[in-house]
Amino acid sequence: MGKKLKELAGDVNENQLASTVKESAQQIWLAGLGAFAKAQEEGGKVFDALVKEGETIQAKTRKMTDEKIADVAGKATGTWDRLEQVFEDRVARALGSLGVPSKQDIDKLSKRVVDLSAAVQALTEGKPAAKPASPRTTVKSATRPAASVAQAVTAAAKPVVRKPAVRKAATAKPAVPVTPADVLNTLPKSGAE
Repeated sequence: MGKKLKELAGDVNENQLASTVKESAQQIWLAGLGAFAKAQEEGGKVFDALVKEGETIQAKTRKMTDEKIADVAGKATGTWDRLEQVFEDRVARALGSLGVPSKQDIDKLSKRVVDLSAAVQALTEGKPAAKPASPRTTVKSATRPAASVAQAVTAAAKPVVRKPAVRKAATAKPAVPVTPADVLNTLPKSGAE
């Protein structure tokens, strides 16, 4: 590099060359200091501008992300609801094939029992209370299938038509009349009471 400077300087002596190099180096040094000062001065402004721009981009990104999450969550909820409905339908179908009554069947039967109880109450008002069912009848009714219980409840709703008793020998026991309350007492007790 020194040779190139000598060639450029031509006939300039070494002292002049040294002073020229010294002045150039001084100017380069001052230019670097000026650039550094300018960068420090402008750096704070640039940094603040970058922070503001970053905040704006972050807000836009967050908004877009929230929209996408809400969209995916809505789709997932709809899918989950459909899956839940399919599961409930299949379980209900399986229980129905096993003969297990559905909630609607139990609700209908409960309403029917309430209606029948009201009818029995209306029929028995003013009459002495019916005798409780014998233990033999209770055990027998507890082992009865659901269809036979439904038949008993339906039979309890119908009025009892009694045929005139045929008189037998004096040693025969008198017939005990069957009332709707007797039939209801033979039904198995539910755990809801």
